[in-house]
Formats: sequence, C-alpha cells, structure tokens
Amino acid sequence: MKLYTAFTSMVFAAIALPCLAQQSAMLPPDKAAAETVRFLKDLIQIDTQDPPGNESRVASYLAAILKRENIPYEIIEPVPGRASIVARLKGTGAKRPVLLLAHEDVVPVDRAHWTVDPFAAELRDGTLYGRGASDDKSPLAAHLETLLQLHRSGRQFSRDIIFLAEASEEAGSAAGMNTIVNQFWDKVACEFALNEGGAAEVTNGQIPYFGIATGEKLPRGVKLVAHGSSGHGSVPVLDNPITHLAQAVARLGTWETPTLINDTTREFFSRLAPISPPDQAAWFRSLDTPATQAVLHKSLPQFYSMLHTTVVPTVLKGGFKINVIPPEAEAEIDIRALPGENMQDFFAQMKKIVDDPSVTILPDSTESMPEAPESSIHTAMFSALEAAQKKLLPAAITVPMMTTGATDSAFLRAKGVNAYGVRVPRTFDENLGVHGNDERIELKYVALYQQLVEEAVREVSR
Repeated sequence: MKLYTAFTSMVFAAIALPCLAQQSAMLPPDKAAAETVRFLKDLIQIDTQDPPGNESRVASYLAAILKRENIPYEIIEPVPGRASIVARLKGTGAKRPVLLLAHEDVVPVDRAHWTVDPFAAELRDGTLYGRGASDDKSPLAAHLETLLQLHRSGRQFSRDIIFLAEASEEAGSAAGMNTIVNQFWDKVACEFALNEGGAAEVTNGQIPYFGIATGEKLPRGVKLVAHGSSGHGSVPVLDNPITHLAQAVARLGTWETPTLINDTTREFFSRLAPISPPDQAAWFRSLDTPATQAVLHKSLPQFYSMLHTTVVPTVLKGGFKINVIPPEAEAEIDIRALPGENMQDFFAQMKKIVDDPSVTILPDSTESMPEAPESSIHTAMFSALEAAQKKLLPAAITVPMMTTGATDSAFLRAKGVNAYGVRVPRTFDENLGVHGNDERIELKYVALYQQLVEEAVREVSR
C-alpha cells in the first residue's frame, strides 16, 4: 500500500499484517558476525556516493530483509531516489524507545588513488575494503543485525527499539535528518539514540578505551571579505584587499581561543589520566593552564580541539592576474563551536581580533545544524554501554568524549534525546581511509561493535 502527500511518499509494509512465516531463531555469535559481514559487503557494493546519493537502493535492500524477517518498516522518500527506512520492534511501552541510527550515503571517491575497486567489497586478511566500510555502512550492517537478533530472541522488551537508516548525511539535503526530525518525529521519537561518533583506536592490537561521544562541536563557518582599490600591480596601495585579507587570516589562524571545559571533557580527561603516560597524565590534570594548552596544541591537537571553539582558515580567493590588484578578496574560515558557545559574542570577538574595517565577517547562512546540548553520562544508556564494554573488553575503560566533527546526533539532542556516538574500533592508519583512499575496516572489530550495541540495547531495554 502506498500513501502520498504533497511532500513525501511513504511505503508502509508489514505493519498490521499477521506473521506469515515462522520467526527465525537467534544466531550464535559467530554466525551473527558472518551475517553482519554479508550485509556489509552487500551495502558497500551499492554505490551511494553523495551527491547524488541514490540511497533508495539501500532502503530497498533493507526492506527486503526486514520483510523476510516479518519486522514492520516504513520507507520515507521526501526526495525521489533518496529514501530513508524506519523499522520498529514494539516493546511493552514501560520505557521510552531507543533508536539505532546510521546513514546510507557515502562521500565520493577518486578511483585513481585507490588500490582496489571502492565498490567491490574486497576482503584481504580479515580487512574489508570499500567506500563506506567505516563511514557508515559497518554501523548500518551491525545495527541491522542487532535488530534482527533482538527480534529473533522472541522477547518483548520494555522499550520500542527503532532502526533508522538515513539518507543524505554526508551532504545535507531535504532528504536528510533535518526533514526526518521536523516532519516525521513521531516515527523516530526516543529517549536514547546510538549513532556514529566517539573513538576506539586500536594500538598494538589493544583498545585502551572506548570513547562514547556525548557531545560534538558544530559547524559555524564564516567568510571574510576584504574590499579595497583595484589598480596596476606596479603601484602599491595601502588598501590592497589581498594584503588586508592575509593579515586578517593570519590573526584568526593564530588566535588562541578560550579554553572551555564542560562536563564531557572534564570527565574524559579525568578518566583518561590514570591510564596515560606520566607526562600526558600531568597535562590532563592541569587543563586550565596556558602551558598545558600550548603542549596539547602542538602534541595532541585532537584533544586541544575538544577544549576550544576552533577557527581554521581553509579557503583563499583573490585576484586573477599577477599585475592586477583586485578590488576584493575572500577567505573561508571553518569554525567548530563547542556546545553552549554564544556565537554572536564569538563573532564580535573575531571582529576585534581582525581589527580592520576593510574586512567584513559574514557568517554562513546555510549552516543548518541546530544548537545541541551535551548528552548526560548519568543515564541508563551510558551505564549500559559501559557495562557492555566491561563484559566484552574488561581491560579497557569507557570515557565520554567531545567529537570535533559534527554528526546528525545534533538534531536528536536538540529534541531532548540523549544521543551517544559509538565507533567501530580501527587503527590510526584505518582512520586515514575515512573520507580518504582505500577506506577499510577489520571485520573482527565490526563483530565486536555489533555485540557491544546488542548487549547495551538489551540491558537498557530490560
């Protein structure tokens, strides 16, 4: 049955139908891992480079599996060819739902720089290669497997368990999370959500900690525009836009923004200190000193970024010929704001740092990420994630963390959801493949991630 509105078409399937086939039995861990791998290979082989996305092909693939397993689902397609899919296991309603979120699209590839076909899902020595292997099709496959295993268990949980495979995360459009939250909130409304994010770096075959993202920095970019007199390059002028722009970019690029320690980062560094080398432990216990911030900026820039609203020049535009002074020059500045940052005050401070009336600061009016608070670490979901980690990897610890990049969890947090970012463990070299070349993931860690998510969802839904 299809229902149409002026805005979207939605396909409803298996919602009010009786079970037509015997429910599948739960799989043991090794077979669940193998099934997850099959899903992941299939998903990688579906090319969903964004743009254009074409995520409806993934939604159709997932729909066939859900239909086979007699799990109710809905397809949401506000933009033709760009569908998301929502499935739900009904609970008793004693507690509010939990949402498993992952996106279907991937970033584009430059095949000339890959050593394998990015959409062949080639397996080498336990490592699977392909665009989306990490971002974000391994979580998508694992969340699907989790939903199936919970359904096969035959248990009725205290919560509804919602599965969402979402379109258009990598390049926001009317098909993405903003639309889902604003137009179809009743389909995904929840108390807790698990999404991409966090950290779990493999070092010498060990995972010292699982970083659960409880907050994230949000994009708040600006454009600098310098105006001046155009003329012949042989005659220097005091209002050369290139010169003024260069000075403004240098001032902002070297600006040490204030250190802001919030609940997430305070707990992150507090928990990390006891398992860190002595020099790092000393830094983590004295975060508010300029000396510590200077050494973090030099030696651990990722950690430095977690403590600052950052200002990073990324694009310069100006001039068209060596002997012509242009009337205008532009720069783009990537700003990543910590939760709670007052951006009007921040832009006013930027203006003081630039200190040049010929340079105008223009905030990016297209930024659509909403203001989003941190998720609490004092919840049943965070405790369940920590308990699952202790069960599966007792030598590791769980830490809350501030993600320096943005995810669609911001849309959920803005609605009052405690959303948590969890990541499939990977090495530093494997990190380089995310949005880069030869993206890959070790399958044993995909299996570990799936077990962790399943264990946590079971625990929080008792």
